[in-house]
Amino acid sequence: MSTLADQLAASIQGLVAAAIARGDLAGTAPESIVLERPKNRDHGDYATSIALQLAKAAGKNPREVATLLQAEIASLAGVSAVDIAGPGFINITLDRANQAELVRTILDGGDTYGHGDSLKGVAINLEFISANPTGPLHLGHTRWAAVGDALGRVLKAAGAKVTQEFYINDRGRQMDLFGQSVQATALGKPIPEDGYQGDYIKDLAKIVVAENPGIKSSEEFREAAYKVQLTQQQSVLSTFHTTFDVWFSERSLHESGAVEHGMEKLREQGHVFEQDGAVWLRTTDFGDDKDRVLIKENGELTYFASDTAYYINKRERGNDICIYMLGADHHGYIHRLRAVAACAGDNPDYNIHVLIGQLVKIMEGGEEVKLSKRAGTIITLEELVEKVGVDAARYTLIRYPVDTPMVMDIDILRSNTNENPVYYVQYAHARIAAVLRNVSELGIPTGLDNFDASQLTHDRENELLGTLAEFPRVVAQAAELREPHRVARYLEELAGVYHGFYADCRVLPLGDEAPASIHSARANLCAATMQVIANGLSLLGVSAPERM
Repeated sequence: MSTLADQLAASIQGLVAAAIARGDLAGTAPESIVLERPKNRDHGDYATSIALQLAKAAGKNPREVATLLQAEIASLAGVSAVDIAGPGFINITLDRANQAELVRTILDGGDTYGHGDSLKGVAINLEFISANPTGPLHLGHTRWAAVGDALGRVLKAAGAKVTQEFYINDRGRQMDLFGQSVQATALGKPIPEDGYQGDYIKDLAKIVVAENPGIKSSEEFREAAYKVQLTQQQSVLSTFHTTFDVWFSERSLHESGAVEHGMEKLREQGHVFEQDGAVWLRTTDFGDDKDRVLIKENGELTYFASDTAYYINKRERGNDICIYMLGADHHGYIHRLRAVAACAGDNPDYNIHVLIGQLVKIMEGGEEVKLSKRAGTIITLEELVEKVGVDAARYTLIRYPVDTPMVMDIDILRSNTNENPVYYVQYAHARIAAVLRNVSELGIPTGLDNFDASQLTHDRENELLGTLAEFPRVVAQAAELREPHRVARYLEELAGVYHGFYADCRVLPLGDEAPASIHSARANLCAATMQVIANGLSLLGVSAPERM
């Protein structure tokens, strides 16, 4: 979607290219012009540092370049003033009515406003959570359940083709211990010393026995409990508004021959070698701290062999970029996974992206909540939702950068105050919905047939329009940087700007005052704001209530 800022940037880029072609400037025209929103609105609606970028090649000081461009930018349609500040920054003020046409763009776009095509044609595999099917999803998984799903939504809004994938770790010793733990509980025997504890094991044992009378072996218990536990994980994730396109079994890599195929591809690239009876991948050639074993001396495949095969499998399924979202204890995986991509002949700076999520702490009543009633360990996703609800849990987990630890205060998230960020944003949406109900009851004409952009000239209206104009850029940046928290923080800013507008710009007629064009214009501005808040909340998988 082409925004007013995009159009302005493209026009300035054309002016620069023309000036270079005429010989007024030397150098090469940039492919694009970056426009920023000044923090101080007295400095205009947009600012660019293009004069500073062009100065050296042009053999001029930046203010000379800015002066050369000033009059041409001022002649562009919709621009009311161009000023030069500091060493050569160009500040641009737009015609108020021209900027107010954004309302039309938003209402025409509806739920697609904010979407773009910066990632059009790019196929992305987004893998997150990927928990063992040996217990309930805990708080660490919960952060990725929210952030991963929101990132998927943001990437799709930027035009990417996204496959959201859950890698099921259903092979190895932990699965065997899981089966033995359920078996022991069902038969009234002690759970193995390093087995799985918690009330959920008792629950699983009851379900497994009820569904499989006469079951005896640990392998049978393992497979039956695996099926039940995975179904429960899928169910709670669905309740949490987190969806997956693919549930990929680790076992399938081995059963399908994908592991052997992956190793053969790596061998063809020249990075597999044998030493001390084992088979290795030379990952140190690409920044890893040590080479990695694929096959042990005894012929047993390592877990890393699965990792390499899985990456190659993803790429051969047509994915251009593979995003891995891993827990705080997996920091060492960054270099080895990048090395795997390089060993496979890929560009690790493009084809693979590893995100590490830091820990989440939950506070309630001033104390940290550590233990789960069901799992016997850390609090589960299901218990968190029971405490605060899906919306509050998702929004709070998403609104912080994933590479920083975070604290969730249950008492704040239960409160209906501005201190609760999800309430603050949702309340803004509900407040606008209430205003628009009043608009309808008073018979104030709305809709674009009754919209006069020239009515919106107040500074608060201009500030709100400027903030609304930023939404497509925020979504694009969130996708490019893999940071959906940017959408949440933007929504909080937008809610604050709207409240300021509402306080200073009366939307409804006062007393016996007859409805006028200004009321219709402001009502449409309210509707556009409500649309953007709803679009932003949708990208986070959070509801946009019309009544609170």
